[in-house]
Amino acid sequence: MTGAKKTSSYDAESIVVLEGLEPVRKRPAMYIGTTSQYGINHCLNEIIDNSIDEALAGFCRNVEVRLEKNNYLTVFDDGRGIPVDKVPKYKISALEIVMTKLHAGGKFNVGAYKVSGGLHGVGASVVNALSSHIIVEVRRDNKLYRQEYKKGVPLYPVKPVKESIIGFNFKQGTAVSFLPDSEIFKETIELNYGIFKKQVKERAYLINNVFFKIFNYKNNDNFAYFFDGGIISLLRDLNRGKKTLHEPIYINKQAEDKQLEVAIQYNDSINENIHSFVNVINTHEGGTHLTGFKTAITRAINNYAKKEFGDKNTEETFTGDDVKEGLSAIVYVKMPATNLQFEGQTKTKLGNSEVQTLVQQSVFEYLESYFEENPKVGKEILGKIYLAQKARLAAKAAKEAVLRKGALEGASLPGKLADCQEKDPALSELFMVEGNSAGGTAKQGRDRKYQAILPLRGKVLNTERAYLDRVLSFKELKDLVIALGMGIGENIDYAKLRYHKIVIMTDADVDGEHIRTLLLTFFYRHLPDVIQKGHLYIAQPPLYKIQSGKQIQYAYSNEEKDKLVSSLTLEHTTVPSLQRYKGLGEMNPEQLWDTTMNPKNRVLKQVNISDSQEADYVFSMLMGDEVPPRKKFIVTHAKTANLDL
Repeated sequence: MTGAKKTSSYDAESIVVLEGLEPVRKRPAMYIGTTSQYGINHCLNEIIDNSIDEALAGFCRNVEVRLEKNNYLTVFDDGRGIPVDKVPKYKISALEIVMTKLHAGGKFNVGAYKVSGGLHGVGASVVNALSSHIIVEVRRDNKLYRQEYKKGVPLYPVKPVKESIIGFNFKQGTAVSFLPDSEIFKETIELNYGIFKKQVKERAYLINNVFFKIFNYKNNDNFAYFFDGGIISLLRDLNRGKKTLHEPIYINKQAEDKQLEVAIQYNDSINENIHSFVNVINTHEGGTHLTGFKTAITRAINNYAKKEFGDKNTEETFTGDDVKEGLSAIVYVKMPATNLQFEGQTKTKLGNSEVQTLVQQSVFEYLESYFEENPKVGKEILGKIYLAQKARLAAKAAKEAVLRKGALEGASLPGKLADCQEKDPALSELFMVEGNSAGGTAKQGRDRKYQAILPLRGKVLNTERAYLDRVLSFKELKDLVIALGMGIGENIDYAKLRYHKIVIMTDADVDGEHIRTLLLTFFYRHLPDVIQKGHLYIAQPPLYKIQSGKQIQYAYSNEEKDKLVSSLTLEHTTVPSLQRYKGLGEMNPEQLWDTTMNPKNRVLKQVNISDSQEADYVFSMLMGDEVPPRKKFIVTHAKTANLDL
């Protein structure tokens, strides 16, 4: 199901109005989820998805996005163009209605769009309401039309014009250029570029034969995406750098007005990587389609195991956790926009119950036949899952042994933890410090009211391929889990997290960076919520201490050091000493406090996951067993490495 027939009508009479625009500026988060930087991305997605709706309907083959130097975000497409003639009932242009009225658009008319990413038709109007300025140009029937708005209010009626003022050169289609309103987006009006690139790439995978061009005029990072392999190409990208067990399993099922595509491939890692989509919308929180898929694959694999091994199968049936280990999968549903049920306007969780039945039956029936016809692949998958089950049972026994001792319940905090006096997690900070020497300095220099110190001796375990039993048997990581207080594994209780600011503080050298990478791997693989909720940080200790007479200054990079030394030289001031810090332990407690721990002076980098797919690839490549991808990475980036030799 690639879209509607091109004979379907799309004119002023296709536009249906349900209510006005007034509430949006008062409660923007209700419509875009957040007014943080992610809200900017959401606004751009709403405009891009309007172009994608045209592509899904079979009328658009080119989508161009421009990130202007002046922070305007511009989207062009070569679709049919938003209708500009007047809607008889309202006596204003259909374009103006689409841009100024909530729940207005062709998605409410079944003939205009059969498949659509939009849910309530609020996309363009909401973006308009939250923009300080927006320009819309439409080219239809060899004529160019334009209308501009400020904070959702039209500056003039839709009018024909001779030339585009935003560089719109397609022979037909729609162009939208908007400037996010700084009164609404107080944090920033610039989008998260990493997430944006990922989202465009996903859409290019999901919509065959549509050409996406991106022009970033801020940093000249121009690129294009065009894929004809669909979700199988996306699946191969998910498994990039991993050793796969078999060729992708592809399921394509048409059921009345719905189409289901599923791609499945196991690899030798211990992590799952499942992505779900509805009409090119990435349903990050899953929903009924994902529930149906997980139920079906677990049931199909257990059935095949019984046929293959009988009662000799395993100690117990495979659980969902066993089955998803090493599983990469794409679940993609396309269905009429008029039938979509999402939880919330941000469209991250599907709610249609009938979709669960469709996915569950389709995937189960296909896998039943597939395993019978491909016994070699079936046995390869069973072997992988059997090992996963053994590891899970071992990890469960190890965890229960620890729980019986009461360690993870906070019965006794690690002896080397210098805890803080503050009991409110929102005000408490935990510094993970490399080595006892630096740990001692940090304990003396901290503000003990709200700062806790946990020294970590040596390099922690590489947890990229470590099951929970190994993690809990490694003392440094076990101490860290106990100190955090939220537990680990299936019984994590996030509400018990004892610190809402968790800081990795290691030396500014190669060993320090390695320890930092090991800790990041641990959090990403075993405590991802700490990262997702914005609680993990990396401290930035200074690299240099520059003394001129009694004046002491610190530099956090080589460039900053060179600038400081140059400025002192220009002032004809001598530099009595220039000290390169090799480790945190070389600083006295006062210096460590002033430069690295004092909230008034310190520099902390918050760790976030802007692209989970790329993060998964990087951690697997750097910390996994496969040597060739890591060797290629090292050779490629060798010239950019900053080493103290």
